[in-house]
Amino acid sequence: MTFSQLAVCKCNKVEFVTDSGRFIIEIYPNHAPLTSSNFIKLINEFHYDGLIFHRVIPQFIVQTGGYTFDFTLRHNQTPPVPNEGNNQLKNVRGSVAMARTSDPHSAQSQFFINMTDNPSLDSTASHYGYAVFGKVVDGMSTVDAIAAKKTHNYGMFRDVPIQPIRIIRAREIQESLC
Repeated sequence: MTFSQLAVCKCNKVEFVTDSGRFIIEIYPNHAPLTSSNFIKLINEFHYDGLIFHRVIPQFIVQTGGYTFDFTLRHNQTPPVPNEGNNQLKNVRGSVAMARTSDPHSAQSQFFINMTDNPSLDSTASHYGYAVFGKVVDGMSTVDAIAAKKTHNYGMFRDVPIQPIRIIRAREIQESLC
């Protein structure tokens, strides 16, 4: 299913203000209700404020949601979210999906934005994939700027921006029809 084929439904929008600019993500609770609910809960608890983009791979993804500028893990009380990757939303450029470990049901707070179409991350009959739950609807140029940052290895982390890219604030801004 493409984003232009989404049925009319309620959507939430979240604005992220970063050191590199702002972008807006539209969330699709009708397609990923558990993931969307978890994400909005974390937004409303200010979980993402002050975190950095800790994984930046041009032509693949940019990832955030877990670490402060000094790589301290920001814990939350969120239990892992069951994988909703079979919701027919695809990992295409600009789509937003939950990051997880090799356990398909381990997503909590980290998410990534696809910088290109990544069909290998989609759910199939034999692969859980990564649950898409939203899409960048404004400010993709900011996300492109984040993806263009020079990176290096830092301890056990790979593809870390040399100059940290901090989320200044993330706020739910409106509910709309999508």
